[in-house]
Amino acid sequence: MKPVPLQVGSASAGTDTAGAASRKAARRLLPFLMLCYFCAYLDRVNVSFAALTMNRDLGLSASAYGFGAGLFFLGYVAFEIPSNLILERVGARLWIARIMVTWSLISGATAFVTGETTFSLARLALGLAEAGFFPGIIFYLTLWFPAEQRGRIIGTFMVAVPLSAAVGGPVSGLILTATDGALGLAGWQWLYLIEAAPSLVLGVLTLTVLTDRPADAAWLTPAERTALAARLAADARPDAAEPREHLRASRLSALRQPRLLGLALVYFGLSTGLYAVGLWLPQIVAGFGLAPLATGLVSALPYCAAAAVMVPWTRRSDATGERAWHTGGPAILAGIALVAASQAPGPLVSILALSAASMGVFAALPTFWTLPTTLLDARAAAGGIALVNAVGGLGGFVGPALMGWIRDATGRFDHALAAVGLLLVATGLFAARLGRGLRKPAA
Repeated sequence: MKPVPLQVGSASAGTDTAGAASRKAARRLLPFLMLCYFCAYLDRVNVSFAALTMNRDLGLSASAYGFGAGLFFLGYVAFEIPSNLILERVGARLWIARIMVTWSLISGATAFVTGETTFSLARLALGLAEAGFFPGIIFYLTLWFPAEQRGRIIGTFMVAVPLSAAVGGPVSGLILTATDGALGLAGWQWLYLIEAAPSLVLGVLTLTVLTDRPADAAWLTPAERTALAARLAADARPDAAEPREHLRASRLSALRQPRLLGLALVYFGLSTGLYAVGLWLPQIVAGFGLAPLATGLVSALPYCAAAAVMVPWTRRSDATGERAWHTGGPAILAGIALVAASQAPGPLVSILALSAASMGVFAALPTFWTLPTTLLDARAAAGGIALVNAVGGLGGFVGPALMGWIRDATGRFDHALAAVGLLLVATGLFAARLGRGLRKPAA
């Protein structure tokens, strides 16, 4: 008996076509977005390597450095929600290009700060310029990939962060060593100038590489555009028929959800841990008595370990549909590891514990970002994601500033690491409790 031919309009055919469109979108968009985020994170945290010599040249204390480095996040938070709402209105392609060009120029200009005040102003301006980039990309990915794929898609995208730190550490150490004194500039000045250039180039290329929505993608076939749009529509609750005032009320109501604010607190804890360690790690490692290049190489180890676990962990979360403990569990382990690092008897144990902490934080982060997209419908996604990132992003200010204050007060890093570790344990427990009851992505 001959098999019955598959009808063009059948559900299986539509699913297969949508799957092909998603794979094509992943091949086109993800590598470029990862490269953009790679450069964004590099420009955000290269201050941690510049500080190895910049702090001495500018006369910055640990508290002044921690406060100034963390000011990036106050600028970031101040413009976060407006930036993401503008992105929703004008499209990701144009707005992400604007963000990247602006931040690259300000990052390069940081090479010419002259003291505590200008350093702080430069970091604040950099945060204002970059505001909206990360939550804008998360929102953009929801326009291209169905809910059941988002854990691994976001996880793959966010691998750019530990890779950026792993590659950027040795490169930054090399720049500090090789360029110091060239053309009358210090190595830390060359560090800012050289590492800002790729972001400027990518910002211009964004205008030609990105496509705002599947319906606009000339590189998809008409059938693929239709099937992918239908698959994505199944994830969203219909709102087209609602009057404008009802849509506005729905968005404001969504932004006031207690669970959404709870997610912002979880992200606050994760961000505090991420940047408390990230913006101080080179100085912690340099305290082992290493030169800048060796400091860069050793500082890369925790991020290499983190990059190795991110995608497998998010794939496991997608496969099981479980999000709460896939976020909270790694955060708890990261906190325990930081407490262990604070009590480490020597450099080797310290690096191993810091590596375990990095693995935990970076495993938790991409799974965490599936929670807001599960909680919010399409009407509130852009503003809601920005709200979570804005409120939670304050941890990026608190973490580095807290580390600097405790470092100046005690002359040591161990008490600061222990404090951040305990916060991460509490964050993990809260995330696991908060995430319970959220619906699993549709199969």
